[in-house]
Amino acid sequence: MTKYQTERPCLRSDFLPVSSKDMEQRGWEELDFLIITGDAYVDHPSFGTAVISRWLEYLGYRVGIIAQPDWRSPEDFSRMGKPRLGVMLTAGNLDSMLNHYTALGKKTTFR
Repeated sequence: MTKYQTERPCLRSDFLPVSSKDMEQRGWEELDFLIITGDAYVDHPSFGTAVISRWLEYLGYRVGIIAQPDWRSPEDFSRMGKPRLGVMLTAGNLDSMLNHYTALGKKTTFR
């Protein structure tokens, strides 16, 4: 067993870690890669975040995901610790025009 493998094998049916508690359940102290996405975490091959994170997991890397962080505060970005190799950012699948306008072309309001 290498230094980066855990005693409990992770099953592909397990969701990827989204919190430090999830990391603890896998026996991980740190991640190799942290993926931050503007979308919700959807573990389906039609979502780029899931494809990339599952490919990295298949290659043996420990990957965690932070979905829809509060960009106004650093706490959300640091909740899983500093990754060993890198951080990846994605805006997600939703186009910004679609995110800010209704189907009738009116600007959305955020409460």
